[in-house]
Amino acid sequence: MQQQQFEPFGDRGDESSEVLAEHSEVLQDHTGAVPVGGDGEEWAERESRNQLKHIAGLGELQDVTEVEYRKVRLERVVLVGVWSSQETTQAKAEESLRELAALAQTAGAEVMDGLLQHRIRPDSATYVGSGKAKEIARIVDELGADTIVVDADLPPSQRRGLEDVAKVKVVDRTAVILDIFAQHATSREGKAQVELAQLEYMLPRLRGWGGSLSRQAGGQAAGQAGGIGSRGPGETQIEMDRRVIRTRMARLRRQIRQMAPAREVKRGSRRRNALPSVAVVGYTNAGKSSLTNRLTGSAELVENALFATLDTAVRRARSANGRIYTYVDTVGFVRRLPTQLVEAFKSTLEEVGESDVILHVVDGSHPDPFSQIDAVNDVLADIAGVEGIPRLLAFNKADMIDEATRARLHELAPDAFIVSAATGEGIDDLLAAVEALLPVPDVHVTALLPYDAGSLLSSVRENGVVSVIDYRPEGVYIEADVDRHLAARIVDRSIDDAV
Repeated sequence: MQQQQFEPFGDRGDESSEVLAEHSEVLQDHTGAVPVGGDGEEWAERESRNQLKHIAGLGELQDVTEVEYRKVRLERVVLVGVWSSQETTQAKAEESLRELAALAQTAGAEVMDGLLQHRIRPDSATYVGSGKAKEIARIVDELGADTIVVDADLPPSQRRGLEDVAKVKVVDRTAVILDIFAQHATSREGKAQVELAQLEYMLPRLRGWGGSLSRQAGGQAAGQAGGIGSRGPGETQIEMDRRVIRTRMARLRRQIRQMAPAREVKRGSRRRNALPSVAVVGYTNAGKSSLTNRLTGSAELVENALFATLDTAVRRARSANGRIYTYVDTVGFVRRLPTQLVEAFKSTLEEVGESDVILHVVDGSHPDPFSQIDAVNDVLADIAGVEGIPRLLAFNKADMIDEATRARLHELAPDAFIVSAATGEGIDDLLAAVEALLPVPDVHVTALLPYDAGSLLSSVRENGVVSVIDYRPEGVYIEADVDRHLAARIVDRSIDDAV
């Protein structure tokens, strides 16, 4: 990708001065006053606060060939963010914009530049203010970009205001995430959930087209020349669009509800067989699928892209003592995950609330992994049933962590595991910890089973916890913890009926 070099706006000489003079309103502080005179330090601070800051390296991001759908023509996008000292820091704002760049690339875009503005609050009309909107429009034109991606959940009025000034398409962070989900959904249920989330996002953002599409009146009384035959059913075009969307949303919700029994049948089968489950959760692209593959020996899809896994995958594993349990690989989370997606994917996230252990996977090589931990915990707090479920924290990608980072992670999270799905480092210790937290069945049995009850003994090994097994001349003596269903089968086959 060709690297783009741009000087900060504040260093653009006479052109900058002309723009600042023309749009002096962007230099107003929150009281509405324009600074006149004053000492140089105060003026420098205000100039710094109001100039756009280019985020270095966003136009140089690589790894754009790893996802197959990048073969289509890429959109050229400019990223825009606004931050306030009252809410965050410049470092966190830059990190958020870099994450947005990764999201945009995953969606199939080519990131041309990233711009940050420091202001007390976003402008109510154009998000960045009229002067900065015109400056961004000029930058977009110079770069040949066709889309502006804003690092926020934009209200429709701000999006339209910025579009009217920049003359290019404007999308927000939520729209980018929804687009990624739409590209990665594969199952029928996943596609329905994503479409439902997209329609919920779209509904309040329909843009009306004025009187040209109005159907509320006709004829000369309404000031129109259509006359007889042009009168509509009293409904504007935008109202018709909303009605169509609501109808489609109701149909999708009904379809998702109809898919629930099939999912419940699979979950009920695991319950009947007393199979414990481990829910693998974490930030997107933390390596959950890779770690699940390493822990279970399976070959689930692994891709260096955000939200590569959307459809819940259940993988079987066998503990050191022969007991069978499952790993549930779930959809990844992200900061400011759209509420539409949380609602649409509740049926998928139910697997987390139904699990016996939660394995929280974190990208240990990320510059700020603990902010990702907080983002995941915020989403988990909205899922019913997760309270009281034991959790394990694992920092993945240990092969990409230096010694200083390891020491810092050990100090800040002493109970966490540092592992590598790529090299296998720390996997044995993590497996032992997971298996130690698996619930013990609630019925303790002692029995002498005949030698021809081999299949029953195998079921006890796979679905229970065997504490004693002794091969005697008259049969196999066992002491084990099993579920009620298996205990009844043992009683039926026991030689001495000792339970």
